[in-house]
Amino acid sequence: MIELSGRRVVVVGLGASGLAAAGLCLRRGANVIATDAKREADLTPEVRASCRALAGAGASLVMGGHAEVSFTSADLVVVSPGVPTFPDLEAAVRAGVPVIGEVEIAVRALRHPAPIVAVGGTNGKSTTTSLLGEILERGGLRTFVGGNLGEPLSAHVDDPWDVVVLEVSSFQLERAPTFRPRVSILLNITDDHLDRYPSFEAYADAKGNAFAQQTDADLAVIPVDDPTCERQARRGRGGLLTFGPGGTLDVSDAAITDQRTGATWSRAELSIQGTHNAVNAAAAVAAAVELGVAPEMIRAALSAFRGLPHRMALVAELGGVRFYDDSKGTNVGAAVTALRGLREPRAVLIAGGRDKGGSYAPLVAALRERGRAAVLVGEAKESIAAAIGDALPVHMAAGLRDAVRLSRTLAAPGDAVLLSPACSSYDMFRDYKHRGDEFVREVHALRDEGAE
Repeated sequence: MIELSGRRVVVVGLGASGLAAAGLCLRRGANVIATDAKREADLTPEVRASCRALAGAGASLVMGGHAEVSFTSADLVVVSPGVPTFPDLEAAVRAGVPVIGEVEIAVRALRHPAPIVAVGGTNGKSTTTSLLGEILERGGLRTFVGGNLGEPLSAHVDDPWDVVVLEVSSFQLERAPTFRPRVSILLNITDDHLDRYPSFEAYADAKGNAFAQQTDADLAVIPVDDPTCERQARRGRGGLLTFGPGGTLDVSDAAITDQRTGATWSRAELSIQGTHNAVNAAAAVAAAVELGVAPEMIRAALSAFRGLPHRMALVAELGGVRFYDDSKGTNVGAAVTALRGLREPRAVLIAGGRDKGGSYAPLVAALRERGRAAVLVGEAKESIAAAIGDALPVHMAAGLRDAVRLSRTLAAPGDAVLLSPACSSYDMFRDYKHRGDEFVREVHALRDEGAE
């Protein structure tokens, strides 16, 4: 367990992770300086209240920049995942000050050490993490589920967990030098966050940090026939287990099958639909089997799990056209998976937002196969339109209200209208949830106007 009493700890970034890490350090007796580049006036009322609570508990707050913070004289620096590197952090590293992330400090601070399951990947992390949590709980294990999804672990390090399931992002894994999951799942790696990383390889290496400290007592769970994920998994010594069509956890049209034991789980009993979700479920099953959950408990959880908001959620059917909210599709790979996973033969895609630096070529290929038209919004709409060219009709919309109404006129009965933006939401919305909520509101408004 990490020793924090009496140590001078600087916590950088006061989002959910930073606030939780600062609270952990205070509870363990550290002298905490909490700092954020934003001015206090620019924070949400909720964050301002949390910062005041930190100050009341003894933390020193430095807002509007870090100029008053001496990073090189700290005993420890904890960096929130949303904070990229900057010169003061690099100076601290050169001075020998440990600079770590919230996941690293939380795992090292667990009062009751428990097996860790890490769920990483560009797409599907939240669904897989949530499903795995439900399976483990149904199997009788006291399970923490959080990390990049839900609450930070730092807020729950004193609780007695049987297993800890963490959704882990590339940002969270950048500064996790001793992080060693008992089971590490990597679902996929496609272009994302190239506005932060210098190359795809650097992004993939950040994802793969979850394998680096594994020993031969641990398990690395990766997609079958995926050389990028396998290369990352082999950075550690965990035993390799594959999932997907032809994998150890095989996925066919009919079932998920554990090829080692012959145990099967019918896809007809799986509440979340689509091949991509069956593949995600297979990864969750692999981890659950490793942790001793019985097949019948897994089966019950697969049947009961209903999925998460803003992830391929059916909003309404208007005039034979189904509207789907996949606002969580914040990168090209996610949008491609959503398009190809639709049961409808054709779709009008609503896409756009803030560009994340990847190529739109895979999206264009999927649109050639499944697209009726594309309706584009946000900062990236011109870039996406240029990539699509004359592959299919392209229309520009001022916002989601226009996009929803325009899409309804373009779609034919039996089609889908799919919001899967392939971009982040921050040009127009607080986050992907806000964007999805607005989409749902506009679809319901169209329905209430009698657009049947």
